[in-house]
Amino acid sequence: MTQDPRSAIVQSYQEVRAELMAAIDGLSDAQLTDLSFDGWSVKDHLAHLIVWDEIRAGEIARISAGGDCAWPTTMTEDQVESLNTMTVELRRGLSARQILAELATSRQRVIAAIMAATPRGLDASLYGASGLQSTHDSEHAGWIRAWRDKQGI
Repeated sequence: MTQDPRSAIVQSYQEVRAELMAAIDGLSDAQLTDLSFDGWSVKDHLAHLIVWDEIRAGEIARISAGGDCAWPTTMTEDQVESLNTMTVELRRGLSARQILAELATSRQRVIAAIMAATPRGLDASLYGASGLQSTHDSEHAGWIRAWRDKQGI
């Protein structure tokens, strides 16, 4: 018996988020907001992931409703970098506590969108830059682990 594609997608999102949460486990507010990472703090990386969860949840709903992808694969690296920089800067003033709370709810919205998706909404070929599935959390978790190792945390 094959696994329902919806369940497989949800499971993948849960696994990569668990990896991210393990990477930030035990960090203090000071460590979460320390800018020694790469010009961004760990909190900034989390805020960045929240934005992409918000985009992805919207895309799933949009495509499920019969619309076209609003985040095409034709986005240039400069456009993606500008978006990332702008959204991180806009959320930089939010507290670590708020970012952690939003991190949980943003992923819940993605999962809810997947569970409510139509067959069209589950067609990965219709997605652009946001993608239907993502390992983005794993990428950031790896960077956070490397930063922690360098900092001796």
